Order: sequence, then structure tokens, then C-alpha cells
Amino acid sequence: MHIAALTVELRIPGCTSLKQKRSRLKPLLARLHKEFNISAAEIDHNDHHQLAVIACVVVSNSSDHTQRVLAGIPTWIENHRPDLQIIDDHITLL
Repeated sequence: MHIAALTVELRIPGCTSLKQKRSRLKPLLARLHKEFNISAAEIDHNDHHQLAVIACVVVSNSSDHTQRVLAGIPTWIENHRPDLQIIDDHITLL
């Protein structure tokens, strides 16, 4: 069994409240789950309006598969969610 996690630090320009932040992050997390069959959640910067850190985790029987799935997520976010800016991303093998 291979487990890998991707953390993505995001900037959410123009966001002025935590409610607005949630309304932009919740659809992203749901869509990532649907597109990549992963678990995703916000894990840091919970009290900041314009910053968020999300974690995406995948479990597979292949290490290559876990890395390939997670490596595609930042590009997908950039292409499908131009309203969000990726500050940093990092894959960790567990």
C-alpha cells in the first residue's frame, strides 16, 4: 500500500470574508475529489481570508500512480481555477 499527500498553498485574491473563502474552496475540494478520486481538505490558514492550504491524499497499490495523480493537481488548478493562485505545492510520500 502506498500513501502520498500533496499540500498546496493558495492565494485567493479579492476574498473579503471567511464565508466568501469557503464558497470558493468548497467547490474546488469537491471537484478535485471527483476528478482525481482523492481526499481533499483545507488544513491551514483557516482564519485568513485570502490564504489557504489544502491537502490532497491518495492511496494506491503503486507508488508511481500516487505520484502521477498528485503531480497533475497543481496544473489542473491553474487551468480550471484562474481565480486561485498557487503559491507553493509539495508531495510527501507516507
